[in-house]
Amino acid sequence: MRVQLLVTRTDFSVPNLEQEFKDLGINYEIAYLENHPEMVKTYNIRHSPNIVVDGKLAFRHQPSEQELRQYFDDLKH
Repeated sequence: MRVQLLVTRTDFSVPNLEQEFKDLGINYEIAYLENHPEMVKTYNIRHSPNIVVDGKLAFRHQPSEQELRQYFDDLKH
């Protein structure tokens, strides 16, 4: 499973999201939107943060840890 955080360099939610992913044991990568204008176009991104899972936009906002846990639990079943 490929999990990407699509964020801006000034997004203050990144440390919190990183901690939530760490707590949930989910590997992820960060893609800074300033470096990837093609992602902005592909996913029609207007705000940061965004989370993409296996090429599908899963969240257009900062989800709570509970939302993340539920989403990834559902993927496992």
